[in-house]
Amino acid sequence: MKTRTTSSGSIKLAIVIAVVCVTWAGSAIAQKADRYAKEEAAIRSGAESYVQAFNKGDAESLASHWAEDAEYILPSGEVLKGRDKIEQAFKKFFSDNQGVQVQVAISEIRFPRSNEALEEGSAVVSRPGEKPKELTYEVRYVKRKAAWKIAHVEETFSAPSNYEHLKELEWLIGEWVDDSKNVDVETLAQWTENKNFITLSFRVQFEGQPALAGTQVIGWDPSAQSIKSWVFDSLGGFGQGVWSREGSRWTVRTTGVLITGEKTSAINIYTALDENTFTFSSIGREINGEPQPNIEEIRVVRKKIAR
Repeated sequence: MKTRTTSSGSIKLAIVIAVVCVTWAGSAIAQKADRYAKEEAAIRSGAESYVQAFNKGDAESLASHWAEDAEYILPSGEVLKGRDKIEQAFKKFFSDNQGVQVQVAISEIRFPRSNEALEEGSAVVSRPGEKPKELTYEVRYVKRKAAWKIAHVEETFSAPSNYEHLKELEWLIGEWVDDSKNVDVETLAQWTENKNFITLSFRVQFEGQPALAGTQVIGWDPSAQSIKSWVFDSLGGFGQGVWSREGSRWTVRTTGVLITGEKTSAINIYTALDENTFTFSSIGREINGEPQPNIEEIRVVRKKIAR
């Protein structure tokens, strides 16, 4: 009985200690989060002041946000060292770029140490009469005399992208299968880097036997101001198409060449029903001007929900 009492007492004591430790730890974390919340608010306030100074073209006020030994790496790769040089560079920049404006979106602020902070975000720089330029940036702050100062900045202009022209086709991204009996078609649609193109890799099997495979690339043609596609198949054929949209229906007018040299044409129709389903059909099909059978409407579903 004595042993059991001691054991019970030890368990109770352990529970009390654990509760105290958890309570203390929770309190410490909350205090730490609260402390950094105030520091983050101060940095965000400083960032707003920085943007206001930039948009006024006030190089002196802008430079006051930097540490004396700060380093600034421009998108061109040029490195400016020291607050004085940075101020002089901004004076010249504002003189050469009258009316320049910037909009900043902070994505994250974190604190590796109590006197150091890292900020990441994006910015849009606008000059009168020019197309706005987007860039991403990283800022390292140091706390000196109770004030946060910029110690290091690195900026990189975002790579050009045709995403704005192609985003209406984003529903295509993913793995798809045709919901038909005799023919199995698997398609994988993916964005290329910078979302300048969509690539579709497809494989066709008829009654379990491989019949055709290939790749289609969808992109934006800036000269024609339209969406176009190019397709290459495993039988040696290739072609191109011009896309147009009406509501949820996409019409692709295609022309191509078979390995035999014969010329082909067709009108392919994609209709998005919901985020997991679309239909495909092909009409007006010809080879060297001779009519060919249409491909009747086929239901296509995302692979994860295929049945």
